[in-house]
Amino acid sequence: MRQPFHFHQGSIPLLISMPHSGTSIAPEVSAQLTPVAQHLSDTDWHLPLLYNMAEEMGASVIHAQYSRYVIDLNRSSDDSNLYPGLDTTGLCPIDTFVKEPLYPAGHTPDAAETQRRIKTYWQPYHQQLNAELERLLALHGVVVLWDAHSIASRVPRFFEGKLTDLNFGTADAHSCGTGMQQALVNTLKGHVSQPAFSHVFNARFKGGYITRHYGQPGRNIHAVQLEMSQCLYMEEAAPYHYRPDLAAQVQPLLRELLDSCVSWAQQHRHPAP
Repeated sequence: MRQPFHFHQGSIPLLISMPHSGTSIAPEVSAQLTPVAQHLSDTDWHLPLLYNMAEEMGASVIHAQYSRYVIDLNRSSDDSNLYPGLDTTGLCPIDTFVKEPLYPAGHTPDAAETQRRIKTYWQPYHQQLNAELERLLALHGVVVLWDAHSIASRVPRFFEGKLTDLNFGTADAHSCGTGMQQALVNTLKGHVSQPAFSHVFNARFKGGYITRHYGQPGRNIHAVQLEMSQCLYMEEAAPYHYRPDLAAQVQPLLRELLDSCVSWAQQHRHPAP
């Protein structure tokens, strides 16, 4: 089996995580799935390409090798619901975003298979993510975790109408310092672009497990999730082509947002308790 993640070690206090960008399905999992899974329709497509400025900036980057249909790296290993009362997909998803079954009736993963996938795919990703956060924290005294996501602009299962372009989650401002969210707002207001990009904080997407679990501003670990509408940089219909012309319009803003987070964190770090 291939390594369950790709990792690049950087030098600045920034780690970019892409837990849903994987497009591989291990043979032993593929054999359990229905043919619809092979379409990988719910992938956070092309994010390593969209964030191609990250390594140049000096950021560390980790992104998944395997599809979220194998296991969802942005869910707790106990499969607790991130949004109680709202529809969501689980640790080992059993259907697609449009409720197509990923398994034949009566053959969803049992407890033993779920634990196998946690050990094989989930734990290695989180061990590497945590180790890099701790390395950067020790090196710089502060670290920013940017959890990068994207989703189709229309998914009626999760939200009505068309999704806002840029959907930021900071666990209602608990996963980062109180001023970091404002620093992002200031960057968005100060960026002049055509077309303009709509944005919202802590609406339908407040940040998943990674943002909520690792964001510990009291320890100088500041986490933010960005759920981006895929129409900003790609074709949303299969075969989901990347659109460099569209991506080029939003990438300068992405870099400014990343820079603003790191600059704010460095200016406002405080001695760890």
